[in-house]
Amino acid sequence: MCKKVFEALKWASSFLTERGRDENAGELLLRHYTGMNRAKLFASFHDELSQDVWQAFAKAVHQHGEGEPVQYLIGYEEFYGRTFSVNKEVLIPRPETEELVYHALERMKKKFAADQVVSLVDIGTGSGAIAITMKLERENLIVTATDIARESLEVAKKNATELGAEISFVEGDLLTPFVEKGQRFDVLMSNPPYIPEGDRKAMSVVVTEHEPHRALFAGNDGLVIYRRLMEQLPFVMNEKAMIAFEVGAGQGVLVARLVEDAFPQASVEVIHDINGKDRMVFAEWG
Repeated sequence: MCKKVFEALKWASSFLTERGRDENAGELLLRHYTGMNRAKLFASFHDELSQDVWQAFAKAVHQHGEGEPVQYLIGYEEFYGRTFSVNKEVLIPRPETEELVYHALERMKKKFAADQVVSLVDIGTGSGAIAITMKLERENLIVTATDIARESLEVAKKNATELGAEISFVEGDLLTPFVEKGQRFDVLMSNPPYIPEGDRKAMSVVVTEHEPHRALFAGNDGLVIYRRLMEQLPFVMNEKAMIAFEVGAGQGVLVARLVEDAFPQASVEVIHDINGKDRMVFAEWG
């Protein structure tokens, strides 16, 4: 039996709340399956859903109730005002990473002339959210994005094509392809895996059972990738350069020290996100 829009939303909210999920996910799913924006959906509160829409919606609500992320169910996520395709091969873009992009753009305005061509590399690009957004927000960037997983790069390439961003994609392990070629950059950005293995048990199954672990976990203290990057960074950064890392809450000072050891000449700063958590580390020199 089909339901009206308001009945479907009420059912989904109750169902998801009972299972410890976000009750607002029902609205996102219903907007997806009806093709309506929020205003249109609420204007249609008393309209009856078609059989096909109701069945697809109910199935998706049950899947989310079992832990599958809404973004994977609908196939996209919004990031910096744009729509990015996502699937189980990539980390779902987070608001914290939007803050990393914002602060990087602001710092670049001060460090590089507006008409200067600047080379940027995004390490562990995943969906391509950082690389693509940076290119679209500052067109005279020459952007390279790398990932160890070919499956992730396919998603990033699709997003770059759909959003009209010219990006060079490289499959490889961190900075190894660039060290081997002697390629250098003005700006490096990365949101690497930084969650300690010990945190896994306390995390939501929505994350641990669905998002790619290669994009989440990094050793006992979560700093394995940062340490590896510090070994390679001196071989790929220019004499005047900037580094922008996203870090886990509580890791800011530790990552800043790693950067300071690798680049004694750098000005290093830990930046807190909108929630007051240390979430970004920036370094500049030259």
